[in-house]
Amino acid sequence: MKKIIVIFIGLIFISPIQAQSVSIIKSAGWLESAYVEWAPVTEAQSYNVYYSGAGISDKKIDTQLIRNYGTYFRADILGLKAGIYTIKVVPVISDVESVGTITPELIVVSHDRSGFGFWNGRIPGAYKVDGTPKDGAVILYITENSKNTISMDVTGANTNPCVGLQNILDGFKKGNDTRPLIVRLVGQITDLDYMLNGDIVIENKNNILGHITMEGVGEDAVADGWGLRIKNASNIEVRNIGFMNCNSDEGDNVGLQQDNDYIWVHNCDMFYGNSGSDADQIKGDGALDCKKSTYVTFSYNHFWDSGKSNLLGLSEGTTSGLFITYHHNWYDHSDSRHPRVRFYSAHVYNNYYDGIAKYGVGSTEGSSVFVEANYFRNCKYPMLISMQGSDVWNETTQTNDYKNMPTFSSEDGGIIKAFNNYMTGQRRFVPYGDANYINSTVDFDAYVVSNRTDQVPSNTNSAYGANTYNNFDTNSSVMYNYTPDSPEDAETKVMQYAGRVTGGDLKWTFDNSVDDASYAVNSGLKSALTNYKTTLVSVQGDTTSTEPGGDPEPSPGDMIHNFTLSGKTSSFYTITGNLSTSYGSVNYNGLTLTQCLKIESSTNITFTTTQSGTVTLVFNSSYSGTVKIDGTVYTPSSGIITATLTSGAHTIVKGSGSNYLFYMNTIYDSTGVGIINNSKTAFYPNPITRYLYAPQDIELEQISIYSLSGTVLRQIKGNVKNIDLIDLTPGSYLLKAKTKQGMILQIIIKSK
Repeated sequence: MKKIIVIFIGLIFISPIQAQSVSIIKSAGWLESAYVEWAPVTEAQSYNVYYSGAGISDKKIDTQLIRNYGTYFRADILGLKAGIYTIKVVPVISDVESVGTITPELIVVSHDRSGFGFWNGRIPGAYKVDGTPKDGAVILYITENSKNTISMDVTGANTNPCVGLQNILDGFKKGNDTRPLIVRLVGQITDLDYMLNGDIVIENKNNILGHITMEGVGEDAVADGWGLRIKNASNIEVRNIGFMNCNSDEGDNVGLQQDNDYIWVHNCDMFYGNSGSDADQIKGDGALDCKKSTYVTFSYNHFWDSGKSNLLGLSEGTTSGLFITYHHNWYDHSDSRHPRVRFYSAHVYNNYYDGIAKYGVGSTEGSSVFVEANYFRNCKYPMLISMQGSDVWNETTQTNDYKNMPTFSSEDGGIIKAFNNYMTGQRRFVPYGDANYINSTVDFDAYVVSNRTDQVPSNTNSAYGANTYNNFDTNSSVMYNYTPDSPEDAETKVMQYAGRVTGGDLKWTFDNSVDDASYAVNSGLKSALTNYKTTLVSVQGDTTSTEPGGDPEPSPGDMIHNFTLSGKTSSFYTITGNLSTSYGSVNYNGLTLTQCLKIESSTNITFTTTQSGTVTLVFNSSYSGTVKIDGTVYTPSSGIITATLTSGAHTIVKGSGSNYLFYMNTIYDSTGVGIINNSKTAFYPNPITRYLYAPQDIELEQISIYSLSGTVLRQIKGNVKNIDLIDLTPGSYLLKAKTKQGMILQIIIKSK
């Protein structure tokens, strides 16, 4: 223990604390969110981020929203009302806030809550209509590290606490827990230990009082290798997630499987899944499919060369009560199913069809599809009705070919009503009754109207099945209110907002001269997806590095807790109790502490140590109440309690009397860690400019480089004798080296 103390005391002399401010790289408002990026501050252990606006002043954000990308840091603030905001970033140096930097004013705009998903005043998901979390919402942060260990008590679950994301969602399956639930994915999340046939599944027994949102944080939240399945669920929202490389049994990026209502999937990036067994699954199976569900909105999603974008309907067997809206989606060189409709009443408006190799909208099995104000650029067949018109037309023979041409397995047709669509570069489109085409009152692709409110006559039938249009869109008892954009404005808006925040972190540009007409796999895009790896280094509120194989032990920064700065938020301690600023202030080790945890009968602090060590608790010395640490009573001396700990789980609770806890830290013993610091084990040179060299006579197993806040910045396995640290910014860092002889802990200084 003494050696560790010496290391950090030495740091005080070689790195004097100076007021340092943040240099902001960029910041912007987005859809009910805002973000800021900044350059690392040399001595900062961590950062506190606050936002102001819309009646809120200096509200501190959750630490899990603050992430390290090596050369820059980023914070995203979610759940904001529309309005004007500023964000303040404050570096924390030696547990003290330094000088904060405030962004320019940022404009936050509302999400577009339109479509059947919002019918009858319902608001899917755990956010209110103004964009803020619903009252009593529980927010979970899922990182690559926490995905299998995140825990939560769920009302009605078979076992509590529920541990791991899918177990938590299983707890909501019975519909007994009606707290709004927000699940936030941070970074690249690969397969979890427990999934359901390769999917994460959301259910809530169609509880009208239940609300669940699954969303990504920032521009780089990725579901990599798994799909999301929704069934027997109501009031579900999915947003701002990139889905890629899905290899689940169902095969869909996102699939509404059965018995769902009031579902909203929006602002997601849909990339290739893994190849399936069928020839038409070379790009994966469905990107965003819907079966046996109603009152659904799919909006502002970006489909990247999807093979089969939107299957709608399967074996419903009825055209009654099935309603869905597709609006402002970007079908970016995708092939087909935009959507491919059976049975449903579907409103398809303001989408951008951008180089479509096969077809746009397909109507079968008595479906009624209103296709309105879309922008079709080089879409081979903008609209098709099964077994008639362009679906069966053979251009070579200039006749209908019912054997070789049909696209939809020769299913009966539905009816498409079309209004105010812009088309350019299409191969063929046949409006009802157009004299330029043979028999166009039978072989038509859509019934084109002059006004939105015009109805399709009841004597207009599909050639196969004699199905008629149900005019749902002009029925005020069924249809919602909305204001469509012009096709040209829709194209602009879609390209600005579809997909994840600022278009997501994976950028790709298609070659229109090739990709407009090709439905083969784009090898460059496929390679980018299969080789995708996040640039995220660490999450400030996370307990360990996001690097695969990272050291699972807490870092020194995790084991220090300052209630004035961090409240009850900690990645090492679990803290239950009430905070207060009414019990004076405490000066300790140069810190001025003004907020405390009241030690009451309901107060509980738990944590786990992996080695023996010492815990120090700092109280207001004016009070002398006792506490129990692992059942043993301790009385403060001059406001301080120091207790020896063995390896394992620990609990701190109230003893007797009154007391108020301002600060605590846990330090492992040198004997427990096996520290072998001496002149022969020191890494050199120190300070360094680029290369750091290991002692030649020590056999290394792993080297970890930490920021002084405890963030893992670099991990190297094996007996490596030199490390290139050119990418580290100037400042002080903690080196932790595992060797066959023991542990080396050393402060290193990067000089330039």
